[in-house]
Amino acid sequence: MKKIFILIPVLFLFFTGCEKVVDIDVPSITPKLIIDAAFEVYFDETPVTANTTVKLKLSADYFDETIPVVTDAIVFVTNLSNNTIINFSDADADGSYEPVTTFIPIDAIEYELTVIHDNETYKGKATKVKSTPLTSVVQGDETLFSGEETELRVNFTDLGPEENFYLFDFTNNLFTSIDDRFFNDAPYNFSFFYGEDEINLPTAVTVKMSGISRAYFTYFRILVGQSGQNSGGPFETVPSSLLGNMINTTDDDNFPLGYFHIAETDTFTLFLVEKE
Repeated sequence: MKKIFILIPVLFLFFTGCEKVVDIDVPSITPKLIIDAAFEVYFDETPVTANTTVKLKLSADYFDETIPVVTDAIVFVTNLSNNTIINFSDADADGSYEPVTTFIPIDAIEYELTVIHDNETYKGKATKVKSTPLTSVVQGDETLFSGEETELRVNFTDLGPEENFYLFDFTNNLFTSIDDRFFNDAPYNFSFFYGEDEINLPTAVTVKMSGISRAYFTYFRILVGQSGQNSGGPFETVPSSLLGNMINTTDDDNFPLGYFHIAETDTFTLFLVEKE
């Protein structure tokens, strides 16, 4: 037994003496333009309003703490049915471009987003995707693994017999996307759980439900899977070259990152309380 107690500190000293700090050079990458243009049309409001902000940034190296915004671009949307143009401006110089005049995308119209930056032109097309209103959102009493999660119960009725896809935003950059293969043209409900480190009760949350296309459904699932939840949003960092529907018409090799999408969106705000 004495030999065992003598060997342990000797081995400990041996291994701690071999520790070494290794510096790894991570290659720098050429910045790419990130275009976050997910428009939301709040169709269940009176009057109908919309969030039509185009956010522009440049990709950064993996360990960079900040992502540079783009404030010197030319941005506009073209209504392809009559070629009218809606100009956008970045009045606050923060990389967020807003329409100069009120812009509410309408049904069955294809729009083309154009971004001109650094003498290169980027374009993408989108048509508004229909959605359905939320029936109700209530706080539930169920939990998952730790027993400290907070449950939301979401209820709605699927839009119709056609194939539909939905994106849910639960505040704090927490998202869920679903398709209607198992509840086509029928009422549906599901539970979403906030982890104890994802929300501080009591607090108000706003749930958003958007209709999305199949292509955007696939794109968003991959994007969230790569960037993770609750990390500043899926468009805050782009860990790989995930291609969206925007193209560089000037230089194919210098492709942009991001997506142009238009969705009907419904919102529901509720106040969450601590469990008794």
